[in-house]
Amino acid sequence: MRILSLITIFAHCSLINFAQNAYEIKANIKPFNKGHLYLAYHFGNKQYLIDSAKIEPSGDAVFTGTKKLQGGVYLIVFPEKNGWVECLIDKDLKLSLKADTSNLMQSMQFENSVDNTVFSQYQLKSFEIGTNINKLRNKLTGKAGEPAFDSINNTIKQLGQTMQDYRLDIQQKYPNGLLTSIFNMLQEPEIPSADKHPKGKYDSVFAYNYYKDHFWDGIRFTDERLIRTPILQGKFDKYYDQVLPQVPDSLIVYADRMLQASKPNEEMFKFMLSSLTDKYVNPKYMGQDAVFVHLFEKYFLAGDADGWMNEQYKKFVYDRGYSMMSNRIGLKAPELQMMDTLGKPFLLSAVQAPFTVICFWDPTCGHCKEEVPKMDSIFQAKWRKNGVKLIGVMVDGGKQNWLKFIKENKLSGWTHIYQTDEMKDKIYKAGKPGFRQLYDVYQTPMAYLLDNNKNIIAKKLNYLQMDEFMEAKKKSQQK
Repeated sequence: MRILSLITIFAHCSLINFAQNAYEIKANIKPFNKGHLYLAYHFGNKQYLIDSAKIEPSGDAVFTGTKKLQGGVYLIVFPEKNGWVECLIDKDLKLSLKADTSNLMQSMQFENSVDNTVFSQYQLKSFEIGTNINKLRNKLTGKAGEPAFDSINNTIKQLGQTMQDYRLDIQQKYPNGLLTSIFNMLQEPEIPSADKHPKGKYDSVFAYNYYKDHFWDGIRFTDERLIRTPILQGKFDKYYDQVLPQVPDSLIVYADRMLQASKPNEEMFKFMLSSLTDKYVNPKYMGQDAVFVHLFEKYFLAGDADGWMNEQYKKFVYDRGYSMMSNRIGLKAPELQMMDTLGKPFLLSAVQAPFTVICFWDPTCGHCKEEVPKMDSIFQAKWRKNGVKLIGVMVDGGKQNWLKFIKENKLSGWTHIYQTDEMKDKIYKAGKPGFRQLYDVYQTPMAYLLDNNKNIIAKKLNYLQMDEFMEAKKKSQQK
């Protein structure tokens, strides 16, 4: 289990106020007798330092503070910051521990911390059984059905069951403990046997839906302790990247369910909303930016995040939100009113073609210098004779550099357009969004694919992906 490889024991605090200190953690970790120990905590997939304590010649170091520590998995970091031990912080607040780095697991001793005592005992048990299982696996030869093989394999299964029973006993004795919540997060849904599926035989759709629907069993989205563990972020990412169907409408439904369930707890809601925002503001798959736009419209514009966003993050979210609202898959492409290389006015709406590719590029951009000629090659070889229109939009780099690149690379057959300074000023004075915002052009090159009605059907693909998409679209239209 992931938590076991990271955690090698430590302190555990509570949220009860004492007369002077909200927490007091005394640590003595051999061989350290000078410098400082550091207190840190997990948050998602990162760690943050929050306190330090001077190590006395005796080896004692005491962390104290007047602000309550929030529950979670904390780290005591060594003086050179080259290692640490982890501990559970929940209700026990005034505690101490002793340990020796030469054998952390067996030397760790706690006082005034039942949770960490239980945790350290669990780790020792897990280590002992794991060691025995590995030794047996190294002896495992032959195949199933042979007496020696079956004997060793049955012993391995029995040891595994012993560990599972030990963990279950902890969960039953401490149902509200942080360790139990961690076990719940590590637990994978167990799909019922085939005889319990519809019609009494294995059903892959039933199995998938069961796994998906029971993925978060035993986990409360109001339990903010989970945020400060090294487990939640990984489980969250697996759920959205591997378990859920990668369709925007489905992702939106499950995101809303999770956010509504976590809303009673401000910290958990903040974690969920910011994690979803990070995942879909620049998504891995085309079209999933619709999830971020939904989050922006339903939660950010409604003010649900105003209490915790700083100005920098708010500007980022709002700039991206407004930029992405107008260019989602399926929407009509925003009008482009520009000038071509001959000084003639251009309107995107006037273009007639089964497919229109818009390529936003910059003649001074290194990546553009590589990709634009490649797009031209497939345009000349294939797209052009199939009636595809290719619109090249100058984003930056200067008009003379732009014209020079077009001429030197013989980008013929394109419609090359740009915005004059007068056009930019007119748009700015009118308070209207420019083409960069309308098309979310934050890097170059960037390409959009439009259908015959000028609806956006693909975006931010390279020239090969664009070609594959057009071929697939044509085949679907022929059916």
